[in-house]
Amino acid sequence: MVMGPTHAMSGAALWLAGSAAADIWFGIDQSSAELVVGTIACAGAALYPDIDCAGKVTENKGGSTVARSFGVASLLVAEVVERLCYWFYLLTKSKQDKKRKNGHRTFTHTAVHAGLVGVGTGALAAQFGKPAVIAILFVLTGLAVRGLLAETVAKKGWVVTTAVALAASYGMYRLLPDTRQYWILGLAMGIGCFIHILGDMITKMGSPLFFPIPIKGRRWNDIGLPNAIALRAGGKEENRILLPILTVLVVIGMFWNLPEVQNLIFEQSSSGKGAAE
Repeated sequence: MVMGPTHAMSGAALWLAGSAAADIWFGIDQSSAELVVGTIACAGAALYPDIDCAGKVTENKGGSTVARSFGVASLLVAEVVERLCYWFYLLTKSKQDKKRKNGHRTFTHTAVHAGLVGVGTGALAAQFGKPAVIAILFVLTGLAVRGLLAETVAKKGWVVTTAVALAASYGMYRLLPDTRQYWILGLAMGIGCFIHILGDMITKMGSPLFFPIPIKGRRWNDIGLPNAIALRAGGKEENRILLPILTVLVVIGMFWNLPEVQNLIFEQSSSGKGAAE
């Protein structure tokens, strides 16, 4: 079973919460377009680490949600990434590390990878501007659509994902101002990857968050909850409890970040203080 919808929703929820906190505590204001772009990018990035879970390229099936997002093309990328991750695991593992048959939940599920891909994405967007931005948004929007609308997209196939990603990324490209360097996409990418790892850490398999720091003699020590309380990926607890909670948080975050809602809240707060004085 997969956690695609939960991962995507957790990325969206975290970005909206972080945006609200940045506005309240640091006065960092975002336009509606920038907020939407960041939320979608973080939701998509929250699925990205599972690009190391390959399927069957020739049969166009299997693999993670990410691997299936763009049909054979993304399945092929996932196959390459999975093999590279497996090779890297064999190259760097210690004697105490367990035997593996594939590269899933290895390098792309580490804090090192989250930091590197975040910095790399931000640098790419800043260096090459909007041409790079639209390419990045195309991929991340496709992943977000595949995760947030998993059942609908699964029925329609990868063509729908690709079409929606093209239309949405081009629309966001047109709405974003020309004066920005778009480092924020790197931040969204890094945060999305990191929240994915945290999500996997509450499952029975865990994630090697602290690689390459040795823990109990293992460089690839999987960090997670005890099996007694850990969730099963795609299980009842995830679908009936965790996913609905994240959905509610996303809805609250969307409304909270609306300028009209904030003006209403803070105007009432100011009026109350004035009346008290």
